[in-house]
Amino acid sequence: MTTIAARKNSFVTLGKFLLQFSLEKSQKNPDVPHNEAFFDRFVSLINLSQSHNGWYTPEQVYFAIASWAEALTEQNIERWLSRYDLSGVKPKTIGLILAGNIPLVGFHDFLSVLIVGHKALVKTSSNDQHLLPFLAEYLIAVDPNLASSITFTDGKLENFDAVIATGSNNTARYFEYYFKDKPAIIRKSRNSVAVLDGNESHEQLVALGEDIFRYFGLGCRNVSKLFVPKNYNFDAFFKAMFEYQDVIQYEKYANNYDYNKAVFLMSNFKLLDNGFLTIKEDTSYASPISSVFYEFYDDLTDVETRLDTDKDQIQCIVAKGLVAHEVPFGKTQKPELWDYADNVDTVDFLTQF
Repeated sequence: MTTIAARKNSFVTLGKFLLQFSLEKSQKNPDVPHNEAFFDRFVSLINLSQSHNGWYTPEQVYFAIASWAEALTEQNIERWLSRYDLSGVKPKTIGLILAGNIPLVGFHDFLSVLIVGHKALVKTSSNDQHLLPFLAEYLIAVDPNLASSITFTDGKLENFDAVIATGSNNTARYFEYYFKDKPAIIRKSRNSVAVLDGNESHEQLVALGEDIFRYFGLGCRNVSKLFVPKNYNFDAFFKAMFEYQDVIQYEKYANNYDYNKAVFLMSNFKLLDNGFLTIKEDTSYASPISSVFYEFYDDLTDVETRLDTDKDQIQCIVAKGLVAHEVPFGKTQKPELWDYADNVDTVDFLTQF
């Protein structure tokens, strides 16, 4: 049985381990334990990630690793957990069914379960089967007591007390039926939006490009829809997006761009296109890869009402000084530990049984 202090320390140590790795240059820090067993293996695993999942380019994997390295500091972990009383938690087994759309997308659930003091029974996505088990192995090297708290399974989840499952809207219906007798968090498909007023600076729009293109737009925190004022001129938007033109060099993205553009054109939809991104007027939130939808508005109050009505479909709202609960430009893919997916407090859930 580990103590809360030991569990916190294990994840802080993991953060220091991750801090050594970057796309430009990975460099050993002699103060980080277990490098002899893990450093070179992790570099090799990162380099192999694209062969396991074509979307997991080194750039995207290193970005995910850097984001977690920044998050897993002692200061952040203390701030995150300070609002909870974890002293009375009785260890349970929590089933985790993880998504695989972006690298380490399920890590926050994994972290939350372990740091609260529960056991994690993990079913990884077939699209992301290698990174999390490796980090779990490192955590166990840091604190061998964690070995009894981490189990990965390829088969059916069995012998668990509660579950956190992430999937599409279709799989969520299956999850809700299958786990109806267990405490559960069931996550469905969501999308993120940006609300613009036409006064954004070039730098803000470039940062918005990060929210659109990071992870090739595959995450629920990626902006897939713009709300813009009537008669909005997209010239400044496209000028800022030009900084991301290299995205078309990735074959999987280019194939999606060609396919989705062809589908739109065959349907006689009116498009704006810059050679690697199409934008289309559409009331939907979920746009295909390589495309962003937009919608005009007359009054910001109407946008706020719409977003509140549709809040169960929305993960993040990017804006500056326009709407409530907005996320700054360029920050959607760097959530803090206390920024919970779907606004469901995972740690609070995990302390209820």
